[in-house]
Amino acid sequence: MSMDTILVAVGGDDEDRLDGLARTVIDLAEGTGATVAIGHIFGKEEYDRAKTDLDFDPDSEVTPDVVAKRHVTVRQLGDAIAEAGLAFDWYGRIENGETKGERIVSLATELDADLVVVGGRDRSPAGKAVFGSTAQEVMLNAPCPVTFVRG
Repeated sequence: MSMDTILVAVGGDDEDRLDGLARTVIDLAEGTGATVAIGHIFGKEEYDRAKTDLDFDPDSEVTPDVVAKRHVTVRQLGDAIAEAGLAFDWYGRIENGETKGERIVSLATELDADLVVVGGRDRSPAGKAVFGSTAQEVMLNAPCPVTFVRG
């Protein structure tokens, strides 16, 4: 199986997992020659807050891709990937009534990803039932294999 595109999904709460995500995706991409796609899925409020915090001109049209490119988690992960000499692109999406997991799956389908890399933390089965799990949703519904990186 050849691997052309690896999607690594990050969110605003992934800062503590960035080193593990970076090491994993770099190892996988170096071994396969794949291009890395960094995907950041925003909640609507998170997106509006990020646009404000990043000082975009309020009159300019700003896309989720542009906001994602300037978001700290995407920049830090992109810096690590670039230091390894690998090619990468970034993508931003807004939930728009879907869960973050559904948007990650949609982005993986859109990019024809060969692998999705997601981070997460340990949760009990009850915790997953009560609070949900983005990583679990991606693992169950992705159109390709998924690698889980534990925080």
